[in-house]
Amino acid sequence: MFTGIVEETGSVESLKKGTVTSYIRIKASKVLSDTKLGDSIAVNGVCLTVTDLSGSSFQADVMNETLNRSSLGDLHPGSPVNLERAMAANGRFGGHIVSGHIDGTGRICGIQKDGIAIWYKISAPQEIMRYIVEKGSVAIDGISLTVAKVTEDTFSVSVIPHTASETILGTKKVGDAVNLENDIIGKYIEKLMSPAEEQPAQSGITMDFLAKYGF
Repeated sequence: MFTGIVEETGSVESLKKGTVTSYIRIKASKVLSDTKLGDSIAVNGVCLTVTDLSGSSFQADVMNETLNRSSLGDLHPGSPVNLERAMAANGRFGGHIVSGHIDGTGRICGIQKDGIAIWYKISAPQEIMRYIVEKGSVAIDGISLTVAKVTEDTFSVSVIPHTASETILGTKKVGDAVNLENDIIGKYIEKLMSPAEEQPAQSGITMDFLAKYGF
């Protein structure tokens, strides 16, 4: 579990693509301070498991499903990436609940300065837009951000200079792909509120049944 507060930007050292599994090695510093084999690190918002460690880099296995659903396949040696270690139980929760399981990708369709802030407009498919709400949360390349505007097929966020400079968002251009993760709470609520016929078979125990037998 992550918070969407990027700890540092690293860079891709190598990316080896295989028929089933690919391997990515990333240069980093801060996130390696207490990392062990098997730990989770979010790379551009994608939760990856550390499978190898050196003094200045870590390696992770990447499944084809991950490459197909995210923008990790577009990376190359030298690409900057956002990095965040899994949330510590004794730390401050500065962002929102981020699982590191990408819902899909969007594309930057507009960048506009507004005083010290920068507005980013993102186009996304309907399966992602259905969970985007104004003033709600979204993770863009692993960055916890607040949705400021919503249209039928786009949403916009306003980014402060610190966020732009401390993450890779400040290097992005119009047309670039970004990883998107919807607020998980909305997805759970939708599932729980689905019509009964869409739900799994129930046990037959109802409030009327319990009342009838004295509960």
